[in-house]
Amino acid sequence: MKKTVIGRIDKINLPELKLFEIDAKIDTGAYTSAIHCHHISVVKMDGKNVLHFKLLDPFHPDYNDKDFYFERFTTRNIKNTSGIPEERFTIKTVLEIFDEKIETEFSLTDREKMKYPILLGRRFLSGKFIVDVEKKDLSFKQKKK
Repeated sequence: MKKTVIGRIDKINLPELKLFEIDAKIDTGAYTSAIHCHHISVVKMDGKNVLHFKLLDPFHPDYNDKDFYFERFTTRNIKNTSGIPEERFTIKTVLEIFDEKIETEFSLTDREKMKYPILLGRRFLSGKFIVDVEKKDLSFKQKKK
């Protein structure tokens, strides 16, 4: 399978989460992809445990104050940026990049202090992409042509 060159950052779409052309950092040091969330909790709906969260922060230009609910979710121990394992909720959602739709797992975490609200890790990149750290927005530029 031919691998696509991806830069150090790119703009992606997460249509199920109503996020379009949002900046994502490509991070070969991270295994799992992550997305910035807050108000993360498990709530009961129709007798089922459902994961509830809000994406981004009110000061982010793409913030929409929308509540999201996922019936399919897991918890997993994931190392944070300091290498300390922490229990996080994970969801699967469709990511659009380079005109492809790829179901991708994201851990939900507070990335408020990070420059990019979304991080794409090795699990997403493996087998599909080669990272060129001198480039950026390759998918976005291709789409604009």
